[in-house]
Amino acid sequence: MSDLLEIGNISAHYGRIQALSGVSIRIPEGSIVALLGSNGAGKTTTLNVISGIEPNSAGSVRYAGSAIDGMASDGRVRQGIVQVPEGREVFREMTVDENLKMGAFLRRDKAGIRDDFDRVCTYLPRLKERLQQKAATLSGGEQQMLAMARALMARPRLLMLDEPSMGLSPILVQQIFAVVRQMHADGLTILLVEQNVKLALGISSYAYILENGEIVLEGASGQLADDPNVRRAYLGGLAEAT
Repeated sequence: MSDLLEIGNISAHYGRIQALSGVSIRIPEGSIVALLGSNGAGKTTTLNVISGIEPNSAGSVRYAGSAIDGMASDGRVRQGIVQVPEGREVFREMTVDENLKMGAFLRRDKAGIRDDFDRVCTYLPRLKERLQQKAATLSGGEQQMLAMARALMARPRLLMLDEPSMGLSPILVQQIFAVVRQMHADGLTILLVEQNVKLALGISSYAYILENGEIVLEGASGQLADDPNVRRAYLGGLAEAT
């Protein structure tokens, strides 16, 4: 399986503060890869570097075999790299329908947009019932579904999800991850940042663990889930639920 994305020895800074140091990640096409770690470890910064929102001060980003360092974020979206940000960040005063159309803003293939709209509504039928509602009136789970659906309207090849379970009830989390599984089954490559380590290791094939901006551990997700050091350091109380 060839790599769709490879970042090599990435470093990134916020002023004088080093947020990432020598981070290397490979994402094979068609896989789900998890990026794990505590708050402030550098997970969102890594996604932002891949998206072109934050620059890397060292290292390289390669996508589909080509270097994309220096490419603007909209160019990366056109190439198929799409991020669903932490906290959903839907356009609250726009309707569901308008949010979905914003997801396809950079596209000009009207027939393809219509096909993707129908596909999104198949994934998330609840949104189809609320097309004329303002996003602000949706529940937290529905807003997360909308953020994911808006990203799908850009027709991504690599979808990056930043904390999709944050603030949601266990039932809604299961619904969101059922959609993630379906998207993956349909061929989408996914990079998942998630605080729920047990859930992330259960859905992914490979995982990386970040600490203080550095990769400290990586491996097959099943092996990491069974590693006593990982369970003690990163699963914590979650280990009691297994």
